[in-house]
This record gives sequence, structure tokens and C-alpha cells, in this order.
Amino acid sequence: MSERRLSAPDVLRGIAIAGTLATNIWLFADPGGPAAALTGFAGGWWVDDVLRAAANGKFLALLTLMFGIGMELQYRSAVRRGMRWPGRYLARAAILFAEGLLHYVLVFEFDVLMGYAVASVLVAWLIGRSRAVRVTAGAVAGGFVLLVVGALTLATSGLSGDDVPLPGYPPTWTGQVWERLTQPLLYRIELVMIVPSGIVLFLAGSALLRAGVFDERGARLRRILMAVGALGAVLNVATALAGPDWFVVERYLVAPLVAAGLLGLVTELVLRLRGPAGPVRRGATAVGRTAMTCYVGQNVVSAVLFHAWGFGLAGALTTLAPPARTAVVVAVWALIMVGSALAASWWLRRHTRGPLEALTHAILDRVPARATGAGAEPVRDRSPASHRGTR
Repeated sequence: MSERRLSAPDVLRGIAIAGTLATNIWLFADPGGPAAALTGFAGGWWVDDVLRAAANGKFLALLTLMFGIGMELQYRSAVRRGMRWPGRYLARAAILFAEGLLHYVLVFEFDVLMGYAVASVLVAWLIGRSRAVRVTAGAVAGGFVLLVVGALTLATSGLSGDDVPLPGYPPTWTGQVWERLTQPLLYRIELVMIVPSGIVLFLAGSALLRAGVFDERGARLRRILMAVGALGAVLNVATALAGPDWFVVERYLVAPLVAAGLLGLVTELVLRLRGPAGPVRRGATAVGRTAMTCYVGQNVVSAVLFHAWGFGLAGALTTLAPPARTAVVVAVWALIMVGSALAASWWLRRHTRGPLEALTHAILDRVPARATGAGAEPVRDRSPASHRGTR
């Protein structure tokens, strides 16, 4: 098995983490705080709108697909060892939910880890079932997503930020913590979308791995994914030009199509590369191998840099003209990602896992694993079970 094949999932996760920050950085940089996602961003320069539309939902969807691939790998590992499934995976999901809850309360209003944890529990009971069961469950969850997206699009059509009155964003860290604790319906309402869309994309990621998406012989599948991504890109342009009324459609229906294309394209490029990895691929791989740590860490750094209780960069940016303000935001994003890649590379030269990943495994080591006599349903696909697992 080639090193390129082994590195493709890590590179994809690294790109997904970088793209997720490219979405979140605008929430931190707005003086109104993360609620700007609901009321409209300050500044209003068209370049900002283009950058936000380019990142909106695509990399989160890619990260979700990769999470599903990671679940499939963990399921295979349990099958190989004859262990009960979902077994200890439920403990893993509980740890993930606790991490997400702390991340939400202490750091960031729009944490996705809690939604991932809930969706993963549901998918854990499905991933070992028959193909018919998995497809049916995915179709039901997907139908729910379509209904909610349609209802939200109709309900919010014609509304503006002035129609969503919100209190001012607290300038202190303790005030922000209290805001998150007392406004769960405002900041956690996205879980209504994250959980069902997570079920669809987790199952899709599992199915893609079983179909051999990382296999040398999976070129046809990757070409299909790239065609789907191209269609998604065209639809993304259309929804972006149609205006903010189509934001939810763009984020939850169009973005997964683009993410599928990115998965196919990046995998194909990685498999075609020759020679040793360069600094960009090494950095993306390191970030991908420490994805959880980097996701939380980049949000902590952004909060310290932009919020008033930290360096107050969000407030300082209001004194700049739009081109300069945009340049600073993009530069901060680049610096955080370069710093993440350097820190992750340094850490992995000394340890096998990132700090949060190691903490999860240390806790899981205390949870007894039980064997099952019957075993789980065997996996029949074109892709070997020895890819590196993820969380």
C-alpha cells in the first residue's frame, strides 16, 4: 500500500480544518460577535461576501464526510478484533459530546462537535446493518434536511438583519460564557440541521470508503465525485448571486456537493503525486492527524485575537477601510493555519497523537472492551481495511 494512499485522508482532513477556520474567522472578526451570522456581517464589502460564500458549508461538509470515513474504519477495527459494536464507540461519542459542550460554553457559539456526537451515536447502530437499512436511514434523514431547509428558506425570505433583534455581544469572557449558557436556543438551534445532515454525510463517507474511493482503482468513482462537485460549484454561484435568502440552501444542500468534489479531486491529486511530500502536503497531513486539537485550538486563538477581552482585533478592524480590513482577516487566517501546521508537525515528531486525541484515547483505555461471539456483519468492498483511522 502506497504512502500516498495512506496520506490522502489526512490531507483531506487538514484541508477541511483550514476551510472550517476560513468560515469561522469572519464570525470572530465581526464586532457584533458570532451572532453576525444571523443578523448580517459588518462591512458589507463584496469581496468579503465572495470569500464567505466560497467557504460556507463546503469544508464543514468535507470534515463531516471524513468523520464518517473515520467511523467506518473504527467499525472495521472492531470487526477484525471480534469486539462488540458499537461497544466502546458509545463512550467515544460521550467524550466527544463533553468536549463539544466545553468548547461551546468556553470558546465558540457554533461548535459542531456536540452535533457530531449525537449523529455518531445514531450512525453507530446503522453502520453495521445491511445496505438497504443504511440507504433507507440516509434517505429519511436527507428528506428531513430537505423539509427543514425548504421551511427555513420560505420563513426567512425577505428578512434582514434588522428583523432579528439581538442584545449586544458581551465584551468580557465571563459575559460571553453566560450568554452561551442562557441562549442555548439561539446558538444551538443549528443542531436541528447538523444532526440529520451529519447522519447523511457519515453514512455517505462510510459508503465511499467501502466503494474504494482511496483505492488506486477508484478513479472512476473519483471522477464521478468531481463531476458532482462541479455541479455543486455552478449551483453555489447561482445561490450566491440569488442573495442571502438562499443561504441555508447553499450551506446544507449545495455545499455537500462541492465537498464531494473536493474529496474526489484532492484524493486523485494526492495519488498522482510523485516524490517526497512538500511543505504544504506535510503541513496539511499534520493538521489532519491532529484535526480535533487544531479545530479547537484555532478557535481558542481566534477568540483571544479578536474578542475585546483579548487583543480586541475585531474592534480595531472597524477603523480600517474594507480592502485593508479584508486583508488583515485573511492574513490572520493564514498565520493561524501556518502556526497550526508548524505546531502539529512539531508535536507529531514527539508523540503519535495530538493532545486532545491522546486524551480521548487515554480515557477510552479505561473503558473495558467486550468481545462478541457472533461478531458484526463483514464489510465487503474494494478498499482494504488498513487505512489509518481517525476520530
